Amino acid sequence: MTSSEKHEEFDVVSPASAAGFTPGQAQDLGDRVNNRSQRPTSEAFKDFMASSWAPAEPVQHERDEVATHAAARRSAVSAQFPNERLVIPAGPHKVRSNDTDYRFRPHSAFAHLSGLGVDHEPGAVLVFEPVDEGTGDHGSRHEVTLYFKPMAGRDTQEFYADARHGEFWIGPRPGLEEFSQRLGLRTADSGALEVAVTKDAGPVEFGGTRIRLLREVDLDVDALVDTSRINTTVDLETSDAYDGELAEALSELRLVKDAWEIAQMRVSVEATIAGFHDVVATLPRAADHARGERIVEGAFFARARLEGNDLGYDTIAAAGNNATVLHWIRNHGAVRRGDLLLLDAGVEADSLYTADITRTLPVTGKFSPTQRKIYDAVLAAADAAFAVVRPGIRFRDIHTAAVRVLAEHLDDWGLLPVSLEEALDESGQHHRRWMPHGTSHHLGLDVHDCAQAKRELYLDGVLEPGMVFTIEPGLYFKNEDLAAPAEFRGIGIRIEDDVLVTEDGAESLSASLPRTAQEIESWMQGIWNS
Repeated sequence: MTSSEKHEEFDVVSPASAAGFTPGQAQDLGDRVNNRSQRPTSEAFKDFMASSWAPAEPVQHERDEVATHAAARRSAVSAQFPNERLVIPAGPHKVRSNDTDYRFRPHSAFAHLSGLGVDHEPGAVLVFEPVDEGTGDHGSRHEVTLYFKPMAGRDTQEFYADARHGEFWIGPRPGLEEFSQRLGLRTADSGALEVAVTKDAGPVEFGGTRIRLLREVDLDVDALVDTSRINTTVDLETSDAYDGELAEALSELRLVKDAWEIAQMRVSVEATIAGFHDVVATLPRAADHARGERIVEGAFFARARLEGNDLGYDTIAAAGNNATVLHWIRNHGAVRRGDLLLLDAGVEADSLYTADITRTLPVTGKFSPTQRKIYDAVLAAADAAFAVVRPGIRFRDIHTAAVRVLAEHLDDWGLLPVSLEEALDESGQHHRRWMPHGTSHHLGLDVHDCAQAKRELYLDGVLEPGMVFTIEPGLYFKNEDLAAPAEFRGIGIRIEDDVLVTEDGAESLSASLPRTAQEIESWMQGIWNS
């Protein structure tokens, strides 16, 4: 029994549960979650529940704007893997606690190739079926089908008794025909998935069809493909390598964003900027609470759910010394007057594209001289990095430009134990004590997008128009850091913007959010005075 099948048993009332148990009678562990339920199971109830529902009106659905772009992406994948079957799962529900799930989010590669965002469609799988050259979708080498579980009719028990799939519990979902019309994709019931994935599978040298799978997304699909490979004597170690190549290709396909993706990222950035405004508005209340960071976190989350699908990642709402912890997401600390708040947050749009922006804000609305001194150094590093961005440079050049400026400031402050050039040399790197992370990462469907791309296309890659990434230098002086001046300790500052490479340079997508110390002070006061 698969984990998903077991979970479904939890959700459907068994006759044993409905009837109750006599003392001493054994009850299956998997059924005990239903002990809280008192659902009717009589035949009279079932008959009545299945009757007197208004018939569904036929609707012709318009093609989604993303459909054309997603089709082009599928064609690009098809060209890389002719004559091979490709299997791209969305992933299953993920259990949060007992029989409650997290809100579903599909795997980013599935979303990219299908065009599906929000909470569609748990358990779905895209299958690329190889065909003769030029005879596939849009002249490609594959016919692509979206397999998923259609919603059961109102005349079935699943309608009202299945808390994971039934419409009475989770609301209506698009059906096979609707998704086909909206996405321009073939659709099929997931009951046909096993045959679609395993038919004619086997070693290529014996006339079989090679399967490439996006692994570790859906364990049930992994098991299906692996069983097929074992049964057809396909070498599993070699297959793992083939699967890795598919994951790599799907990640690299996202390095350059198309026009629709860039528009979605603008939506996400604007919602994120609104969330930063909300945080500033609530800072006075946060400063009066023992867990003020939670107030900050909650204010941003409310905006993310109001205008988007969710957070793009857990919000970093780090005040005081917590700002020196790079990924501080506990957010249970105080927000004290006189301290700085480092807010690193992003709204994930309904399309699942996320922003990733950081600003460091004075809790009182005014930087101290020392805070401003460090802030200006980080801002200078960010500006220097942005100034070099243009098509043709290497991704790593952005980081080089930023950290040199930081090293120069640290040298001017007398913090480096060696000369500036010794520190900047690969054998030195003393300045990195105060910024051990990188300056940039690609951004898109994942906050750290394109993570499986080859090094030569990522870190050593050449910038092209349409690439989107962050620029985020910082300086972090921990309370216990005896190599830093006492007045620096407990200060963590990061400035992060989302950058689009254009034909002749770069555009900061987040430029409308104040960046300089003076702009931030004026902006905060304006919010509080409004």
